[in-house]
Amino acid sequence: MELGGAHLVGHGNGAVAALLAAARRPGLVRSLTLIQPSAFTAAAHRPVVAGLLDRVREGAPGIPDGVTPEQYLRASTEGLGMAMPEPTSRRLRAVATSMRERPIWDVEIPLDVIRGAALPILVVCGTWEGAPAAYREHVGLPLMAVAESLTDSLGGRLLRVPGYYPHTQEPAAVNAALREFWG
Repeated sequence: MELGGAHLVGHGNGAVAALLAAARRPGLVRSLTLIQPSAFTAAAHRPVVAGLLDRVREGAPGIPDGVTPEQYLRASTEGLGMAMPEPTSRRLRAVATSMRERPIWDVEIPLDVIRGAALPILVVCGTWEGAPAAYREHVGLPLMAVAESLTDSLGGRLLRVPGYYPHTQEPAAVNAALREFWG
Protein backbone atom coordinates (compact mmCIF):
# COMPACT_ATOMS: atom_id res chain seq x y z
CA MET A 1 0.00 0.00 0.00
CA GLU A 2 1.38 3.41 -0.98
CA LEU A 3 1.49 6.08 1.72
CA GLY A 4 -0.21 9.40 1.03
CA GLY A 5 0.66 12.85 2.24
CA ALA A 6 3.64 15.12 1.96
CA HIS A 7 7.18 14.92 3.23
CA LEU A 8 7.54 18.06 5.37
CA VAL A 9 11.03 19.52 5.77
CA GLY A 10 11.75 22.65 7.77
CA HIS A 11 14.87 24.45 8.95
CA GLY A 12 15.05 26.65 12.07
CA ASN A 13 11.79 28.57 12.38
CA GLY A 14 10.53 26.67 9.33
CA ALA A 15 10.85 23.48 11.37
CA VAL A 16 8.45 25.01 13.89
CA ALA A 17 6.03 25.72 11.03
CA ALA A 18 6.40 22.10 9.87
CA LEU A 19 5.68 20.86 13.40
CA LEU A 20 2.58 23.04 13.63
CA ALA A 21 1.37 21.86 10.21
CA ALA A 22 1.94 18.22 11.19
CA ALA A 23 0.03 18.73 14.44
CA ARG A 24 -2.84 20.43 12.64
CA ARG A 25 -3.21 17.89 9.81
CA PRO A 26 -1.20 14.76 10.70
CA GLY A 27 -3.12 12.65 8.20
CA LEU A 28 -1.64 14.70 5.37
CA VAL A 29 1.97 14.18 6.51
CA ARG A 30 4.03 11.29 5.22
CA SER A 31 7.19 12.19 7.14
CA LEU A 32 8.67 15.07 9.08
CA THR A 33 12.27 16.29 8.84
CA LEU A 34 13.41 19.01 11.21
CA ILE A 35 16.73 20.66 10.47
CA GLN A 36 18.08 22.54 13.47
CA PRO A 37 14.57 23.18 14.77
CA SER A 38 14.14 26.31 16.87
CA ALA A 39 11.24 24.79 18.81
CA PHE A 40 12.52 26.21 22.07
CA THR A 41 9.30 25.90 24.08
CA ALA A 42 9.25 22.16 23.34
CA ALA A 43 12.58 21.81 25.16
CA ALA A 44 12.16 24.49 27.83
CA HIS A 45 12.83 21.84 30.49
CA ARG A 46 16.46 21.66 29.35
CA PRO A 47 18.60 24.14 31.37
CA VAL A 48 20.49 25.49 28.34
CA VAL A 49 17.21 26.15 26.53
CA ALA A 50 15.61 27.67 29.63
CA GLY A 51 18.62 30.02 29.82
CA LEU A 52 18.14 31.08 26.20
CA LEU A 53 14.43 31.68 26.76
CA ASP A 54 15.18 33.79 29.86
CA ARG A 55 17.70 35.88 27.89
CA VAL A 56 15.40 36.55 24.93
CA ARG A 57 12.35 37.25 27.07
CA GLU A 58 14.36 39.73 29.14
CA GLY A 59 14.96 41.60 25.88
CA ALA A 60 11.23 41.87 25.27
CA PRO A 61 8.98 43.65 24.39
CA GLY A 62 10.85 43.65 21.10
CA ILE A 63 12.96 45.66 18.74
CA PRO A 64 13.19 49.35 19.65
CA ASP A 65 11.56 51.85 17.32
CA GLY A 66 13.91 53.30 14.74
CA VAL A 67 16.15 50.21 14.37
CA THR A 68 16.71 49.62 10.68
CA PRO A 69 16.92 46.17 9.10
CA GLU A 70 20.63 46.77 8.45
CA GLN A 71 21.24 47.66 12.11
CA TYR A 72 19.30 44.58 13.20
CA LEU A 73 21.25 42.35 10.80
CA ARG A 74 24.54 43.78 12.10
CA ALA A 75 23.59 43.32 15.76
CA SER A 76 22.28 39.79 15.23
CA THR A 77 25.47 38.62 13.54
CA GLU A 78 28.37 40.70 14.81
CA GLY A 79 26.92 40.49 18.33
CA LEU A 80 27.55 36.75 18.17
CA GLY A 81 31.04 36.97 16.70
CA MET A 82 30.03 36.42 13.08
CA ALA A 83 30.67 38.57 10.05
CA MET A 84 27.62 40.46 8.86
CA PRO A 85 26.48 39.12 5.49
CA GLU A 86 26.20 41.53 2.60
CA PRO A 87 23.11 43.69 3.20
CA THR A 88 21.51 43.08 -0.19
CA SER A 89 18.03 44.47 -0.81
CA ARG A 90 16.59 40.94 -0.76
CA ARG A 91 18.30 40.11 2.54
CA LEU A 92 17.22 43.40 4.12
CA ARG A 93 13.64 42.79 2.98
CA ALA A 94 13.74 39.38 4.68
CA VAL A 95 15.22 40.92 7.85
CA ALA A 96 12.50 43.59 7.88
CA THR A 97 9.87 40.86 7.65
CA SER A 98 11.43 38.84 10.48
CA MET A 99 11.59 41.95 12.66
CA ARG A 100 7.75 42.07 12.54
CA GLU A 101 7.13 38.36 13.17
CA ARG A 102 5.79 36.83 16.34
CA PRO A 103 8.78 35.69 18.40
CA ILE A 104 9.56 32.00 17.90
CA TRP A 105 10.06 31.56 21.64
CA ASP A 106 6.33 32.16 22.20
CA VAL A 107 5.15 29.28 20.00
CA GLU A 108 3.65 26.32 21.83
CA ILE A 109 3.82 23.10 19.83
CA PRO A 110 1.25 20.33 20.45
CA LEU A 111 3.76 17.49 20.58
CA ASP A 112 1.16 15.04 21.88
CA VAL A 113 -0.73 15.22 18.57
CA ILE A 114 2.45 14.53 16.60
CA ARG A 115 3.39 11.65 18.93
CA GLY A 116 -0.10 10.22 18.52
CA ALA A 117 0.23 10.31 14.73
CA ALA A 118 3.36 8.11 14.91
CA LEU A 119 4.96 9.94 11.99
CA PRO A 120 8.43 9.01 10.78
CA ILE A 121 10.66 11.82 12.07
CA LEU A 122 14.23 12.75 11.22
CA VAL A 123 15.93 15.51 13.22
CA VAL A 124 19.14 16.96 11.79
CA CYS A 125 21.45 19.14 13.82
CA GLY A 126 24.96 20.43 13.49
CA THR A 127 27.74 19.55 15.89
CA TRP A 128 28.65 23.26 15.99
CA GLU A 129 32.39 22.76 15.52
CA GLY A 130 33.98 25.81 13.98
CA ALA A 131 31.19 28.17 15.01
CA PRO A 132 32.19 31.44 16.66
CA ALA A 133 32.31 30.81 20.43
CA ALA A 134 29.49 33.21 21.35
CA TYR A 135 27.27 31.85 18.57
CA ARG A 136 27.89 28.26 19.71
CA GLU A 137 27.24 29.11 23.36
CA HIS A 138 24.14 31.26 22.93
CA VAL A 139 22.54 29.59 19.91
CA GLY A 140 24.24 26.28 19.11
CA LEU A 141 24.03 24.61 22.50
CA PRO A 142 20.30 25.41 22.84
CA LEU A 143 19.60 24.21 19.28
CA MET A 144 21.41 20.94 19.93
CA ALA A 145 19.38 20.48 23.13
CA VAL A 146 16.13 21.15 21.22
CA ALA A 147 17.12 18.58 18.58
CA GLU A 148 17.86 15.96 21.24
CA SER A 149 14.66 16.73 23.15
CA LEU A 150 12.43 16.52 20.07
CA THR A 151 14.09 13.30 18.96
CA ASP A 152 13.45 11.74 22.37
CA SER A 153 9.94 13.15 22.76
CA LEU A 154 8.73 12.24 19.28
CA GLY A 155 10.58 8.95 18.86
CA GLY A 156 12.55 10.25 15.91
CA ARG A 157 16.01 9.63 14.56
CA LEU A 158 18.77 12.17 15.23
CA LEU A 159 21.43 12.86 12.62
CA ARG A 160 24.39 14.97 13.74
CA VAL A 161 26.22 16.69 10.91
CA PRO A 162 29.61 18.43 11.24
CA GLY A 163 29.45 22.21 11.31
CA TYR A 164 26.73 24.60 12.33
CA TYR A 165 24.66 24.96 9.15
CA PRO A 166 24.12 21.27 8.24
CA HIS A 167 22.18 21.74 5.00
CA THR A 168 24.52 24.41 3.59
CA GLN A 169 27.88 23.23 4.97
CA GLU A 170 27.23 19.52 4.34
CA PRO A 171 24.43 19.39 1.75
CA ALA A 172 25.52 16.02 0.36
CA ALA A 173 25.21 14.39 3.80
CA VAL A 174 21.81 15.96 4.47
CA ASN A 175 20.48 15.12 1.00
CA ALA A 176 21.71 11.51 1.33
CA ALA A 177 19.96 11.22 4.70
CA LEU A 178 16.74 12.58 3.19
CA ARG A 179 16.90 10.11 0.28
CA GLU A 180 17.47 7.23 2.70
CA PHE A 181 14.74 8.47 5.08
CA TRP A 182 12.21 8.80 2.29
CA GLY A 183 13.40 5.47 0.85
